[in-house]
Amino acid sequence: MDPVVRVAATADHDELARLQQIARDAIRDVRGGALRLAECPVVDDWAAVVDAPDSVVFIATIDAVPVGYLVLQLSRARDRGLITHAFVEEGARELGFGDTMVEHAIECVREAGLAGIESSALPGDRETKNLYERAGLTARNITVYKSLR
Repeated sequence: MDPVVRVAATADHDELARLQQIARDAIRDVRGGALRLAECPVVDDWAAVVDAPDSVVFIATIDAVPVGYLVLQLSRARDRGLITHAFVEEGARELGFGDTMVEHAIECVREAGLAGIESSALPGDRETKNLYERAGLTARNITVYKSLR
């Protein structure tokens, strides 16, 4: 099966909200996940994100059923694209959906004439780290944190 990835439409907002909830539940207990959830608010208005001129949302599908998504923010001020959300449902992993969405994001950034693309992965989230490294995105900064509460 070849991965099918398309640009999301406004009509996809219910599926994006469903996938977002699964993604948030999946990282809740991952090292660094609680802080990521606190810093990354829930997207309530997916139609606004999908229609924003500085963002592109990709949807991965199997038989037209969404199984993953990637949100790319384009920043001319920072001269780069930023992948803010990337998720593929567990049962659809290792089929190339993540790789295909990242390839689409890289091409989008290239077409926008921006200098680079970046994202982040939680410490211990080897799958996401490997996904980005396969696409040539490598660590350039490691952020450390200690809670004082």
